Amino acid sequence: MEQAALSSSFPSDQYSTQALLNPTHGSCSTLQSASMTGSTCVSHSAALPHRQTRDTLLADSMQQCRKAEEMHNMLSQRKNKEHIYAWKHKAKVREDRMKDREAVMKELFDLRRASGFKSNYEDFKSYIDYQARLQHLDDRDTLSPSASLTDLRLKEDTPSLSHRHSFSDYADLPFLENAKKKLLRTLASPPTKPFSTYEWLRQEARKKDEEIERRFRPSLPKSLPPEMDKQVDIFLAKNGVISKIAREQVCDKDLSRLLPSQWLNDELINFYGAMILERSEACKENPGANGRNKPLNVHYFNTFFWSKLQGEGYERARLAKWTKKFDIFSKDVILIPVNHNNSHWTGAAINFRRKRIESYDSMNLDRHQVFKGLRHYLDLEHQNKKKKPFDFTGWVNHCPDDTPQQENGYDCGVFTCQFLEALSRGEMFNFSQRDMAYLRRRMIWEIGHAKFLDVP
Repeated sequence: MEQAALSSSFPSDQYSTQALLNPTHGSCSTLQSASMTGSTCVSHSAALPHRQTRDTLLADSMQQCRKAEEMHNMLSQRKNKEHIYAWKHKAKVREDRMKDREAVMKELFDLRRASGFKSNYEDFKSYIDYQARLQHLDDRDTLSPSASLTDLRLKEDTPSLSHRHSFSDYADLPFLENAKKKLLRTLASPPTKPFSTYEWLRQEARKKDEEIERRFRPSLPKSLPPEMDKQVDIFLAKNGVISKIAREQVCDKDLSRLLPSQWLNDELINFYGAMILERSEACKENPGANGRNKPLNVHYFNTFFWSKLQGEGYERARLAKWTKKFDIFSKDVILIPVNHNNSHWTGAAINFRRKRIESYDSMNLDRHQVFKGLRHYLDLEHQNKKKKPFDFTGWVNHCPDDTPQQENGYDCGVFTCQFLEALSRGEMFNFSQRDMAYLRRRMIWEIGHAKFLDVP
């Protein structure tokens, strides 16, 4: 009778009995469940080995579980813990990579200098880093205009737009090695295959015409006259609004972007465009006004035009209203500044005189999106205003190989302004990278007075 009562107080199956008596065999959760439900209860403490009570046995089991968990956590932390010399190894790897990158950068600089690059090594590094970023955006198929610099200036987390900025994360060692290989292939490439006789004669005649024009056209001065240079310093020392023209205005923070190594913003480019437009309108009433000869009949679209065209489209952006008061098809040239992905400025034009969609890029990158976008706009605008598709017969895409090129990572805005200004007069470009310091000072004087300086 006693034996039956004693046996009934233990678990019915052999496994659960072993789990109760041996905490290491089985899970702790099983024991906890047993204690809570009472499914395995001992009616007489003397029946357990070593006179252990149920509570003592469960407490020992729980303690062993906690120790096992602590050991597991300790082992996990030990696996994730870095070696005591890991930081030294990582620092050495970074140092070696930087040395290799610098060595290839210097080799590339020497090669570019041998092929005509004029700027110093620091400017060259900023140029390569900038080129790498633009190439990275192009490879991701995102080199399309985004919100303009004005919109993004409202955010406090975009300091890179206001000063010289390095994109060395993009110009890594593989990029530099690839650039070096491309340059070596270019330098070692055979001479260009000769044109046909007729084409060769046309090319030679064009070269002679350009050479004659260069000889008769004086080069830009190296600096402003002393009195004008003093006025530039006065403008830079002012606070608040510096100058106004039409609906545009420039304040002290905007004007300071024309100091060396700064990126230009919407305010500066739109102010310069408003000056171009005002000069064109004035010359229709008074030919020869404003100093520079023969300004064309042009219209200037501000920096928001392209971002709206690409971001919203012709209909949604209501671009038809932009030309409600004039006929673009009666103009000689339509001038358009283009902001690519908030990283780069280029100039574009719809040239009705020469039947060309034109793109001028100081980094010489592929601009097929500009040609495609402007052709699409031209067709939709013609259908809206003339009620029929635009006739593109004879029209070509124009992107000249001799477009002046920048040699750093921050002068694209100045190049763009000078592209648009020269196009508004139908003139060839007579500036290069070496003129940027002078042109920045001249633009400060011109914007401060809201008129163009009468120089070549």
